[in-house]
Amino acid sequence: MDGTAPLRDCQAWKDAGLPLSTTSNEACKLFDATLTQYVKWTNDKSLGGIEGCLSKIKAADPGFAMGHVLNTGLMLIGTGSSVRMDPELAQAVRTMVATAQGQTLTPRERLHVSAVESFAKGNFPEACEFWEQILRDHPTDMLALKFVHDTYFYLGYQEQMRDSVARVYPFWTASVPLSSYVKGIYSFGLMETNLYDQAEKLAKEALTLNPTDAWSVHTVAHIHEMKAEVQAGLDFMGRSEQNWKDSDMLACHNYWHWALYLIEKGEYEAALTIYDTHILPSLQKSGAMLDVVDSCSMLYRLQMEGVPVGARWLDVLPVTQKHTRDHALLFNDAHFLMASLGAGDAGTTQELLSTLREASESPGESCQLRLARTVGLPLCQALVEAQSGRPDRVLDLLLPIRYRVVQIGGSNAQRDIFNQLLIHAALKCTEGPHRNVARSLLLERDALKPNSPLTERLLRRASAVHLLQ
Repeated sequence: MDGTAPLRDCQAWKDAGLPLSTTSNEACKLFDATLTQYVKWTNDKSLGGIEGCLSKIKAADPGFAMGHVLNTGLMLIGTGSSVRMDPELAQAVRTMVATAQGQTLTPRERLHVSAVESFAKGNFPEACEFWEQILRDHPTDMLALKFVHDTYFYLGYQEQMRDSVARVYPFWTASVPLSSYVKGIYSFGLMETNLYDQAEKLAKEALTLNPTDAWSVHTVAHIHEMKAEVQAGLDFMGRSEQNWKDSDMLACHNYWHWALYLIEKGEYEAALTIYDTHILPSLQKSGAMLDVVDSCSMLYRLQMEGVPVGARWLDVLPVTQKHTRDHALLFNDAHFLMASLGAGDAGTTQELLSTLREASESPGESCQLRLARTVGLPLCQALVEAQSGRPDRVLDLLLPIRYRVVQIGGSNAQRDIFNQLLIHAALKCTEGPHRNVARSLLLERDALKPNSPLTERLLRRASAVHLLQ
């Protein structure tokens, strides 16, 4: 095994109180290498990259149950496909369960298998309960901590995302491998629950220990975004770029945050330069869901601001099209829809909506598909109505669910696109029952995020059409 970090063998995992049911030291070390890269948001060439490590785990010990948990869990947590539509993923889940059944595992390992199986069925809350059970007895189980954190994020469970780390944080002392990254994970939950000062303190502590911690950079980027500290955000991203630009799984998203500050300032050409230089190339290279969502979100925001984005949607569409029938996450679906609407592909738009409606009516445990009925489908329909120039319908659909949109997951900054959609639609409703909605929404936005140049621009527009009288 290459790699600079001292990777843990069978005995080291046992000493950490996290024994793994395999006799292969190589499999144990590769497990550690994969976990480390997942936590760092980086495919580390010296470790062989995540994919490389996972295939080597299989070769080192094909019956290693936690190897199957790690492999299948990462496939699922990436939300790039769903068990319903992807036979390979469905087979991986079955193999994991069968492998686990045929051997003696620790109770902790069994809970890991159950959690990943529940996630595969779409029962995210149950998966989280299994991971939390593990963390009560094994607070330094990083795999449980990261999997539950990501799943709470998909559920829009912001307090749980924060408290899950708070419960184990004291156990992550400096001598525990990867402990500095726990500060960044914790800081993100604090930030999403508006505890900005605590969040910033922890993220900065993490960055002092490890300046290349791209996730902690990301939390600081969020804090500046939420507080409309545009110049401070731009300065921070520029200063720290050398430290995080090689984090291949998160760099694109950090560049997206950088571009958001530019959109906020109205510097659209500079934002498009970041899109063309960093975001689109990353999407085309990785096809990762985070890069897909960032691309769609950014083009849609620019379009709402009246910026012509040219044929850029046509670059995104081939990537999103492949996922039209996945319906792994409603948050993803809404962004895929932006791409098909932006590219003017009515067939793909229709296919996404009809298959989502169909899937939402099927029996099963999927929390996402159940939520589609009351939140996902109205949200998607609102995007269609906006494209069709029916702002009244957008308001009819979005106003009743606006406080439930958090349930589709994502961060406050990511979901702000739907707040902006609502405001832009309301600005077009200059008469009738929705006449004063824009005023209400803008006054609320201004109170929550003072000194936002974007809000000020929208207020000026409202004033111009006499909506602020």
